[in-house]
Amino acid sequence: MLSHLSVFLGVGFIMPLVIYLAMKNESEYVALNAREALNFHISILIYCLCCAPLVFILIGIPLLIGIATASIVLAIIAAIEASDGGCYHYPLTLRLVR
Repeated sequence: MLSHLSVFLGVGFIMPLVIYLAMKNESEYVALNAREALNFHISILIYCLCCAPLVFILIGIPLLIGIATASIVLAIIAAIEASDGGCYHYPLTLRLVR
C-alpha cells in the first residue's frame, strides 16, 4: 500500500523501486503491488515529459492537470485495493518492469 501512496510523499518511483527490489524474493504479493506502482509512476513520468513541450502551445497545461488528477485518484484506488488484499492494475500503464 505504501508503494501506491508514494505519490503523496513526493518520492515518485524511488520508493516502489526500493520496495520491489527488497521484497521480490520474499513476498510475491508485495512485489506485484510494488511492480504495478513502479510501472505506473514511470508511465506518469513519461506522459508528463511528453506534455511538457505542449505547454508552449497551451494544450499541455490541461493535459498536465488531467494527468495529475488521474494519478492522485488512481493511487488512492490502488491503495484501497491493496489494503483489501488485491492488486490493482492501473489503466494506460506501460508494463516496463516485469
